[in-house]
Amino acid sequence: MEKVRFGIIGCGNMGTSHARRLAGGEIENGVLSACCDTAPDKLEKMKEVYGDTIQYFATAEEMLKAKACDVVMICTPHYDHPPLAILAMDYHTHCIVEKPAGVYTLQVKEMLEREKTADTIVGIMFNQRTNPAFKKMRQMILDGELGEIKRTNWIITTWYRTQYYYDSGSWRATWAGEGGGVLYNQAPHQLDLFQWITGMKPTKVRAFCHYGKWHDIEVEDDVTCYCEYANGATGVFITTTADAPGTNRFEVTGTKGTLIFENDKLYYRQLKVDERVHCFESTQGFDKPPANDTVEIEIIEPNPQHSGIMNNIANAILGLEEVYAPARDGLDGVALANAMHLSSWLDCDITMPFDDELFYEELKKRIAISKPHRVRSSTSEILTW
Repeated sequence: MEKVRFGIIGCGNMGTSHARRLAGGEIENGVLSACCDTAPDKLEKMKEVYGDTIQYFATAEEMLKAKACDVVMICTPHYDHPPLAILAMDYHTHCIVEKPAGVYTLQVKEMLEREKTADTIVGIMFNQRTNPAFKKMRQMILDGELGEIKRTNWIITTWYRTQYYYDSGSWRATWAGEGGGVLYNQAPHQLDLFQWITGMKPTKVRAFCHYGKWHDIEVEDDVTCYCEYANGATGVFITTTADAPGTNRFEVTGTKGTLIFENDKLYYRQLKVDERVHCFESTQGFDKPPANDTVEIEIIEPNPQHSGIMNNIANAILGLEEVYAPARDGLDGVALANAMHLSSWLDCDITMPFDDELFYEELKKRIAISKPHRVRSSTSEILTW
């Protein structure tokens, strides 16, 4: 195999964006070979751009049966991600699942169970893992430079969306169509990084999700969540689609210092002595641990984002490198989002792992009364993350 052939399932905004990357040569060992969409007009638009250079199909199964690609990129509504990944595995085809991995943990676990017996690679589009600042944070924490983690705080409120955005599609911001709001559409990357960077998963969650607080929608557009970890650390995660201009600040405090990511820059406040040691050895009541000046950590690596993940999967298929963002990692973000909702719905703390069946039953109650969103705009597609 000289080049890995990529097929696109779902020719909306993300699908067409990935197609352009492939056609533009951004994927060194990958080429665009096929696409499919159940909407004829979207296929026609693809044909206008790519002509007879690729193959076109009305359904994913038709494309998979035709062996028109080596790997598929699943760029469909959230509920379809796990079943389409399973379908690809059944046809011995590699796949990259767009975020989130699914809407509820039961369906993601079904996908991952199928992967155990599959002969294919299944990755997830966690493109923000390629950000060198986040990679540096993760490595510093793994190397012990922060000591024992005590606190995590992420305020990610730069996901501003207008009512016009939500009115652009009948499926958007509904329980039946998307399965959730800001936690599933805009912030899955942060829910992943919140756990991936620190290497820690919350053991207890108490969240307050506000549904249609700032917009005329069914699902959450404002979330504040408190987390506890096994080592005694605590965390807070805040997100919304209604704050302007908004904030994107991730702060991780350990016993040896603090890392701060803000405005695409990374800062380090390093203590000269471990805070736990200083606390019990100091002979003065107000004596703070001595610290170095706050420094900005220079980031010189490139940030390939989507192309980086696509290149990685192509290279993994060719046996050149390991998968950087395997689909199994997608379960953590879905689980945290599910736990936040469950905490709000039941008005209580949620211990992790929670009851998957209980969450699904609660979700189905909301799906049962969900209604298509009123469409005011003829806009074809709007960025969904």
